[in-house]
Amino acid sequence: MRTFFLKQLFLSFLKVRHFGRHFQRFISLEHVTRANKTQSFPPELTKTLVQSARHTPEQLYQELNTSLAGLDENQVEQRQQQYGLNEIQQEKPLSWWVHLWFCYRNPFSLLLTLLALVSFFTHDMQGTLVIGTMVLIATILRFWQEQKSNQAAEALKAMVTNTATVIRQSSGSQQQINPTTLNVQASEEVTIQALVPGDIILLSAGDMIPADCRVLVAKDLFVAQAAMTGESLPVEKYAIQKDQDAINPLDLENILFMGTNVVSGSATAVVLTTGGQTYFGALAKRITASEQVTTSFQLGVNKVSWLLIRFMAVMAPIVLFINGFTKGNWTEASLFALSVAVGLTPEMLPMIVTSTLAKGAVFLSRKKVIVKRLDAVQNFGAMDVLCTDKTGTLTQDKIILAKHVDIWGNPSKKVLELACLNSYFQTGLKNLLDVAVLEHGESHLIVSDLQKFKKVDEIPFDFNRRRMSVVVEDASQQHTMITKGAVEEILAVCRYVMHDDEIISLDQQSLQHIHKVTAEFNAEGLRVVAVATKAGLSHHEYGIADESDLILVGYVAFLDPPKESTAPALQALSEHGIVVKILTGDNDLVTAKVCKDVGLHVNAIILGSDIEQMDDAALAQVVEQYNVFAKLTPAHKERIVRILKHNGHVIGFMGDGINDAPALRSADIGISVDTAVDIAKEAADLILLEKSLMVLEQGVLEGRRTFSNMLKYIKMTASSNFGNVFSVLIASAFLPFLPMLPIQLLIQNLLYDISQIAIPFDHVDDELLLKPQTWQPAEIGRFMLFFGPISSIFDIVTFILMWYVFGANNIAHQTLFQSGWFVVGLLTQTLIVHMIRTPKIPFLQSRAAMPLMMMSLMIMAIGIYLPMGSLAPYFKLQALPTLYFVFLPCILIAYMVLIQLVKRFYFRRYGWQ
Repeated sequence: MRTFFLKQLFLSFLKVRHFGRHFQRFISLEHVTRANKTQSFPPELTKTLVQSARHTPEQLYQELNTSLAGLDENQVEQRQQQYGLNEIQQEKPLSWWVHLWFCYRNPFSLLLTLLALVSFFTHDMQGTLVIGTMVLIATILRFWQEQKSNQAAEALKAMVTNTATVIRQSSGSQQQINPTTLNVQASEEVTIQALVPGDIILLSAGDMIPADCRVLVAKDLFVAQAAMTGESLPVEKYAIQKDQDAINPLDLENILFMGTNVVSGSATAVVLTTGGQTYFGALAKRITASEQVTTSFQLGVNKVSWLLIRFMAVMAPIVLFINGFTKGNWTEASLFALSVAVGLTPEMLPMIVTSTLAKGAVFLSRKKVIVKRLDAVQNFGAMDVLCTDKTGTLTQDKIILAKHVDIWGNPSKKVLELACLNSYFQTGLKNLLDVAVLEHGESHLIVSDLQKFKKVDEIPFDFNRRRMSVVVEDASQQHTMITKGAVEEILAVCRYVMHDDEIISLDQQSLQHIHKVTAEFNAEGLRVVAVATKAGLSHHEYGIADESDLILVGYVAFLDPPKESTAPALQALSEHGIVVKILTGDNDLVTAKVCKDVGLHVNAIILGSDIEQMDDAALAQVVEQYNVFAKLTPAHKERIVRILKHNGHVIGFMGDGINDAPALRSADIGISVDTAVDIAKEAADLILLEKSLMVLEQGVLEGRRTFSNMLKYIKMTASSNFGNVFSVLIASAFLPFLPMLPIQLLIQNLLYDISQIAIPFDHVDDELLLKPQTWQPAEIGRFMLFFGPISSIFDIVTFILMWYVFGANNIAHQTLFQSGWFVVGLLTQTLIVHMIRTPKIPFLQSRAAMPLMMMSLMIMAIGIYLPMGSLAPYFKLQALPTLYFVFLPCILIAYMVLIQLVKRFYFRRYGWQ
């Protein structure tokens, strides 16, 4: 017995309009007893739902002032004014001042603010000004970039809207609606946000429940509400509440909750509450104090950040004590240690990360990819296994009906007529096969004859039975059931076969011939759907039990040709280190033929029935060895994705159907298309406006560019900071004065940070895009230890030069010493990004993008000007002698040569991420 335990920060929900996926994240069901479940429901909402469940439909219509014909335009307008849009109130974007606070509120900015306050109270106004400027620039840049990217994301997400099928009256009309037949001719599609209490809606497989609703009519209606109740299996909903004493809303059998979804079946329902008045809305209001889920991307950034912060926490006190004991001035030593702490703080990291991710999102938007979550851009680059469905991805997603034949494979018009009747009258989720049947029937003048029949009932499709049935009545009022579906599932309920209008028993010989004919079609790449029938029925309502003793009439065979772009796309993904695995519900023969046509090597095909027999340990080995899996259920797909993740892979999953939703949620990066069913779009991180593997390949490359540019800043910051601390420790131990004043250290750090603003726009070597890239804090630490001390060598050379050559060897000449190290330190820090941005020779074999080149030149020019220009006294610097600028190029060139030599050794030994 389970109930609700609220646990995740609602801020992640604020940034994503769609509620399905995030609703799953809000609720943990592990700890509290079911008896306390109603405590999560506001009393008024509980009362409303329980009363609505007990009312008769007529009482409900009267209370809601509605009818089966739906609301008219005036009623809808009035209720929208009264209740507002059907959206969670807290979903609205953050006000600018709250957003600005969130942009400021990070460990680095808070630390810098503390340092600024210390500087202010110690009357170091220059230090206060410089530190404050650093905080202000970092915060405003991040605010501006996030605001810009959020606005772009909102505009893009507005292109992907979820809709509901609603029955509404035209102006002044009084439509007669019969809910028992789920008459969709009287319906229209509206956005979910436009729904109001009293709306009559139609639901079918794949639909999200758009509000809290009461079921009026249900036909084999199964709803997935595991996020609310903890029940792993879908629950069936009915029009009548059997237990009239039930007081727990989650026990009500005729109430549907916003945020759940229809797995199978169909229903007519009336909207009870919308927006913040729903149970989902009530939950949203109660979880604003919960903690946000940390994604794998954020974990990587946090690990690197804390690596640098721990380094700062250790080194700053060492600098304090060395300077305090050697100089005797603890106040000055404290200020200098604080300045060192500022210099070690990667305060631009949040801005660099946000900028690079936003740039990647903008790039993908130009490729018709909607990024619902910025972190997904980097996950694209980290992906090493792509699991994808076959239909519409490898193939054109344009199904044509190629054959309609009897059980012996001969053309049959009767089979086409029965298939058209089935597709025409079904009200569930019409797929591409149904569209192909009706288009073919239209061309053969069959669809026009279907109006001679009247629909009696329907048994909707579900993924366990893999078939669906309709019951129709002809002019003689005789009921006939027509069933179509997967061959094996149809054969399981057939007792007879039709041969030349003669009905004979289904014997072993006929069964063998049927398997032979369908296998031949499958080998040709055709997808075969069996058609069966049963006449002489007389019920008013039909169910799954009536699907028995059917007569197999024949098959309709469909062709979905491979895309011309599939083969080169698969090759491109393979060349970039991504393994493509096919996870399809289709049969193995069709799958094998398509894979062969697109050049995908298939060593063997693993079937869903095989997976059923495997435990997780066995499946963990199988998913590594094989790349094609066929005849899978949704649970199989989700399990394969979960096992691959457990094996250490970063998994992308691409799908657009109801059966893909569990796998989309489980994958590291869920990818869907704008034509997908609602639940698939809700579960996805990325939505493609074009269903193409070539788009994915471009997205992968952009993700890797994004990551590489982030890594440049981190490596540069880590190594240069480590080198600076070495230099400071050495100078502090031997010099009678500070090697650099706090204000000089701060202005140097400010200029250095400004020079990195252009990193998100830098080029990335093609060689660095060939393999998936993930966060590796240990590798960054090793890089820091290798390259950090190199700058210290040249800092020491500068110390010796200033001490012995230029005579800056006493307190009276400390300004000259500090000015000399100020210029060398700033120039080497600025050059380091060009050295470590590539394993190649910088400026010759690999050149930075023009924005980064120009920014570096500008900062280096400013660094040289400050001690030589009119601002020098303000920063306690002084002009350097001409001879200094003879030695300066020699130091910089020697520094670059040594960095390149160490880089070559490092690259051979450890590689280059």
